[in-house]
Amino acid sequence: MEKLLIILALAVSSIMQSQGNYEQGMDQALQLWEENKIEESSALFERIASAEQGNWLPNYYIALVNTTSAFETKDFNKMSQMLTIAQTSLDIELDKTPKNVELLVMQAMIHTAWIAFDPMSYGQKLSPSVMQLYATAEAIAPENPRVVFEKAQFQMGTARFFGNDTAPICAEIEKSLKLFDNFKPESKYHPNWGKEQAVKAYKTCK
Repeated sequence: MEKLLIILALAVSSIMQSQGNYEQGMDQALQLWEENKIEESSALFERIASAEQGNWLPNYYIALVNTTSAFETKDFNKMSQMLTIAQTSLDIELDKTPKNVELLVMQAMIHTAWIAFDPMSYGQKLSPSVMQLYATAEAIAPENPRVVFEKAQFQMGTARFFGNDTAPICAEIEKSLKLFDNFKPESKYHPNWGKEQAVKAYKTCK
């Protein structure tokens, strides 16, 4: 009995240490991202993903960090490299859970980054896929604020490009703000971003 208790205590201690290492690593990687140290943040998330293969969040953040940075560069080689890293990491998790709406939104964002960089080359090819991804995500989780907002963002870009009415899209952005107010992530590491961008988008909506 005493040996069993010792084994159980060691097992619990090992689990707690592993969880502590995970949280410490995630906090550090997120801090590096906040400091705009993109390569360092991405590399640390990669190490965490390697150690936590049953957890989709590290690979998700690799995709998120690189995709959001890809939107900000005008250098094709840098953009392509970041989106390739993002896609590779995202594919790992989509293969496991293809109906995870946060991953579907992430895939749509990767496609959108390609389109934003070169609409003539990638718009016609990838736009239908983007809308299909948002339609699938919306059918699964219509109350997810990132689904509603990112879909509206993509539609806004298209509407402005072609000079179409944006009022219905502004209404969707407003709807997303209410959803953000009510959204509760599963943990402090689960996706909870987007409200700040939605507020900014709504203020300039017309």
